[in-house]
Amino acid sequence: MADKKNKTRIAPLSWLTRMFMGASKSLPDDFGQRAPENDVEELVSPGKQYFRNFMERKLAVGAACVVIAMFLLVFIGPFFMPGYDDAYTEVTQKNVPPGFRMMDVPKALKNDVKMIDAYGTFSVGLSNAGDVYVWGETNIGTTNIDIADIPAEVKAANIVMVAAGFDHIVAIGDDGTVYAWGNNRLGQYGYFDPEEYPNIAPMPDELLNGKIDVANIKKIEAGYQATAILMNDGSFYLWGNKNAYGNIDNILMYDNKLVDIGLTLNYVVVVPDSAKTVFTGAKGLYTKFKTDIQGETESLSAILDGRTIKELACAGSNISLLLSDGSVILSGDFARGSKDMPALGDGEHFTTIQSGSYHYTGITNEGNVYAWGGNVLGQCRVPGAADKASTIFSCAFQNYAVNDSGKLVTKWGLSGYLFGTDGYGADIFQRLINGGTMTMTIGAIAVVISTIIGIIIGCISGYFGGKVDILLMRITEIFSAIPFIPFAMILSSIMGHYPVGETTRIFIIMCILGVLTWPGLARLVRGQVLVARENEYVTAAKAMGVKESKIAFKHILPNIISVILVTLTLDFAGCMLTESSLSYLGFGVTYPTPTWGNMLNGANNATIIKNFWWQWLFPALFLAITTICINIVGDTLRDVMDPKSSAEK
Repeated sequence: MADKKNKTRIAPLSWLTRMFMGASKSLPDDFGQRAPENDVEELVSPGKQYFRNFMERKLAVGAACVVIAMFLLVFIGPFFMPGYDDAYTEVTQKNVPPGFRMMDVPKALKNDVKMIDAYGTFSVGLSNAGDVYVWGETNIGTTNIDIADIPAEVKAANIVMVAAGFDHIVAIGDDGTVYAWGNNRLGQYGYFDPEEYPNIAPMPDELLNGKIDVANIKKIEAGYQATAILMNDGSFYLWGNKNAYGNIDNILMYDNKLVDIGLTLNYVVVVPDSAKTVFTGAKGLYTKFKTDIQGETESLSAILDGRTIKELACAGSNISLLLSDGSVILSGDFARGSKDMPALGDGEHFTTIQSGSYHYTGITNEGNVYAWGGNVLGQCRVPGAADKASTIFSCAFQNYAVNDSGKLVTKWGLSGYLFGTDGYGADIFQRLINGGTMTMTIGAIAVVISTIIGIIIGCISGYFGGKVDILLMRITEIFSAIPFIPFAMILSSIMGHYPVGETTRIFIIMCILGVLTWPGLARLVRGQVLVARENEYVTAAKAMGVKESKIAFKHILPNIISVILVTLTLDFAGCMLTESSLSYLGFGVTYPTPTWGNMLNGANNATIIKNFWWQWLFPALFLAITTICINIVGDTLRDVMDPKSSAEK
């Protein structure tokens, strides 16, 4: 009796569960108890069954995860790169290998820093004990020179001052001997006959064969294949590549005493002993100044207003001047998005400023550290710990904060590149993300165009048959007979002779890909429609007077959509490969707009393949992995949606 009461109480709960949650795998019997599991099969929709079958295939699931991750990376990634620019170039960062070694200060130097300097991809440091250290990306291009191989005589000497140029290092010993090592093919150091090498300003003989008065040295500057030494008495030494610094001769003929000297990327800048002007020997250069990056410019004499120039700091294409009252003024070109000058508090002023390739840092009388200028690589993101420092060494794209005892307090800026840089100095990882966006967008839009055309042609041809079928299939065969790659190359070449913008060019490439790749899908849809139109539901629809177009596109098409989805997936990978092939051959999207194909085209020479493997390896991997995974997903979808295909395998 108790059992019967329990069954009666349980049965309504089971019915309610079935009403709102659906039938379970095993239906209850008349008394509310579950029947054995094998008695009733689970009812599953086709879509759910497809999903289950797909999830049972681990390779396909892994491939789908890779494809989804790649989509997220290339379409969401650009939002985290607000400073990215397709046309970005940086001459001092060309062909940098993958890694994050640019700020790896040696342990032996961290607690005994005297000075640190950098101009390119490596840094040089000097300890208070007179020892020299070099770190970063130290291999110089294809010269087989490793700048980290410090000469034995430098290791044996007591060095008091160092400076790092683009591809060379200059050091001065306590006895006045000037040492240099690295690349010297363009006059960076060593002897060059002026008659044989007219484009090189030779290193002064008194530095080559004599000694310099160490106590009289005020400053040493190394730049892009040039070096300058300024003495306390206002005299200076300057040598290097005149093609890199077109105004070297003008500066060498300048016989006035100097307050300061600096090197931009292309010019030598000096401050004469009057401390009220700057001289470059280039007409109109650095004659207008402003108090902030976004401010209005005025003449130097007007903005000085009785003040004098205390220090000069030179970046790539601009300069900053520290004036006698502790204020700073700027001149030259600043990149879009540069960080503006800081607003100082009452009574606060700068005591010293230093420059990197595109940014500046300064310390105020209150011990605060500020940075302004180019911030693409985080050079101006000053950490709070920097305020504990007494000295800041601003290098190319790095900054090092050191306290009074010589201990490295903090560092910030560029530590390296995940996938290295290309021949223009651009970050390959950033270009891969933005290139993937372009490659996938072109492939997706091309597939949409080809799918629309293929479905329309295939449905009409398969459903109506007869003369309509014959006509449309002949048109399909004509398009199939067109050799796609040569035809696309010809059209691209023709476009190159007309003033077509890059956006228009990309749009045309999408249309070409879409218009020429639909015949395969059209034939497939036609075959499926030919079979489906004989089904009973089509006959019933005709008997009810439903329009022929509605039967074809609203009744038959939904029943063959699974086949179309599979083909669409496979065609997407095909369109990506085709676009990449065109761009690789130089007939697709052109530089500076990145795609995976034209990134491979840019790495298509023996020097890059041999020496800079990262420039072709990563684009090739991204393209190969993405297309292979898309094909795996497409093949698996075909298998799970077509039982015959799975059975044959």
